[in-house]
Amino acid sequence: MSKHDPRDIDEDAILKGLSKEELEQLEDELQEMDPENAMLPAGFRQRDQTKKSPTGPFDRDALLDHLEKQALEHQDREDLVPFTGEKRGRAFVPKPGAGKIPEDEQIVLEPELEEALRNASDAEMCDIAAILGMYTLMSNKQYYDALGAMGKIANKEGINSVVKPDDIKYFPDEPPNPTDVGDTLKKIQKNDRSVTEVNLNNIPDVPIPTLKEIFQAMKSNSNVLSLSIAATRSNDPVAYAAAEMLKKNKTLQSLNIESNFITGEGILAIVKALASNSTLTELKIDNQRQKLGDSVEMEIATLLENNPTIVRFGYHFTQQGPRARAALAITRNNDFREVRIPIPWDWVSVVQI
Repeated sequence: MSKHDPRDIDEDAILKGLSKEELEQLEDELQEMDPENAMLPAGFRQRDQTKKSPTGPFDRDALLDHLEKQALEHQDREDLVPFTGEKRGRAFVPKPGAGKIPEDEQIVLEPELEEALRNASDAEMCDIAAILGMYTLMSNKQYYDALGAMGKIANKEGINSVVKPDDIKYFPDEPPNPTDVGDTLKKIQKNDRSVTEVNLNNIPDVPIPTLKEIFQAMKSNSNVLSLSIAATRSNDPVAYAAAEMLKKNKTLQSLNIESNFITGEGILAIVKALASNSTLTELKIDNQRQKLGDSVEMEIATLLENNPTIVRFGYHFTQQGPRARAALAITRNNDFREVRIPIPWDWVSVVQI
């Protein structure tokens, strides 16, 4: 390389040869300042100038001490009008008869009742107020305790007593579902007459192939009337198996697949399969992990309008349009069923959307 090539310069050696003052001057030159930015403090808009030597004959430290001493020795200014504690104006005196109920609005009770109320304690007055429905004068606990008491004074404190928190009530968890999935599957495959209701709710460890086998066996089963697999972590393959089952099964009346991982495609497959099924009257598909969406809800409403058998449909529509259409379709099916077919179930006439 050439002798004058800038890449041959040893910058470290040059920096080591600079004095302290030269390094500070170099640092000041390299600082990036923005004097036009009013949002920055003064120290970031210009270079530091406090290290310069004093330009006048005064001492900065002595000046600060003098200002502090002068502030301490300065006396406070007295008030122009000193406070003497004199009371001015007139004290409020209520007019005679103020606060009394007019005679035409007074309620006259029997002497025995007036005597009883005059001698009643705060706890007794609290119970009387609860019985009369004056729940705004007391806490919820006092109100319901007074209503539940049978001829006794339930409250020990009055209306103006301090509200205290209730003790936490611990309730035991519900026992797990005792259904044996393997044994139930065998009975469904054998078309056992004793099995008319299959409840696999809240069994999270059921394998997906096992659920698909259950729906496969339900295709030829003629005894099971109700099948529920809520909260079993079922997904779309299980939904497709359920749709294929509905196309061939002619006995099932109720199907519950709520609280699972089925998407809109799986739900639509099940609802579309209702066109080939004339026995299913109840279908519950609510509370899936993934929202179905507006287009899926509109298609569900259209399919329900073309279905004459569903009288109970468990799903909470998020849009007003499909919700109203589905409600009309379910109401129509219930009306037709009451007119044409004698209903052996007391719950068919109830509509839940």
